[in-house]
Amino acid sequence: MSTLPQEGTPSPAPAAHQMRQVAESFGGDAARYDRTRPAYPAALITRIIAASPGRDVLDVGCGTGIVARQFESAGCAVLGVEPDARMAEFASSTGVRAEVATFEAWDAGDRMFDAVVAGTAWHWVDPVAGAAKAAQVLRPGGLLAPFHHVFQTPPELAGVAAEVYRRLLPDSPFNLRGEHRSGLERYQPLFDKIAGGMRQAGRFTQPEQWQFGWERTYSRDEWLDQIPTQGAFTRLPPEQLAEVQNAVGAAIDSMGGSFTMTYTTVAVTAALQHP
Repeated sequence: MSTLPQEGTPSPAPAAHQMRQVAESFGGDAARYDRTRPAYPAALITRIIAASPGRDVLDVGCGTGIVARQFESAGCAVLGVEPDARMAEFASSTGVRAEVATFEAWDAGDRMFDAVVAGTAWHWVDPVAGAAKAAQVLRPGGLLAPFHHVFQTPPELAGVAAEVYRRLLPDSPFNLRGEHRSGLERYQPLFDKIAGGMRQAGRFTQPEQWQFGWERTYSRDEWLDQIPTQGAFTRLPPEQLAEVQNAVGAAIDSMGGSFTMTYTTVAVTAALQHP
């Protein structure tokens, strides 16, 4: 689940966490999602573990289990919560424990955790209710750490996708228009909203923002394979999706058949204060 620049930024109304049809559209091709979506920097996983009092991790919006498997590989015990049963089923098939529910409605019982994380998924959670729920299931000193990929698409590629999408769906709630601002500048309002939810929940330390920069080179086929998993495109009819892919593929061909994406993975973190 994601609101990356390439997927478009949902307009102010409705808020992302209210767009349930989009939020629960990613399971239509869970295997493709798992195959094409990038993992998260190892340095981020290491830092979250180091800042937590233990290794019991709750993964909110766990999707196909990409984040959960990374934490498990680092020696953590992970439980996922995922609203899309198809995504949760795929995660379970890879060995990830996953329960089907929205985080706000999920029943934790008496289970407690050392960290609550969310990989490019917290924008689908009500920022205040989500932080309050995290406070209920975290042990004292436990860390709430939602994180998101922000990436900067080469302008010539972003412009092509935006133009085709505007023509196909002029009334879409997603905004794919190219902007002069960097991805980080466009996404800072989201990070501010996450931090604001933590403050309003009233039980956390002052939120911090951690950043991890990296790059990945995509071939034409690799990027076209990922496009159907992006929020702006998951619900397009096949013929319209093919039109987007053909236009983007031609643009990548004109760039030599591949391109390098610049990523920044941003975590907004706060620790549960001792009572």
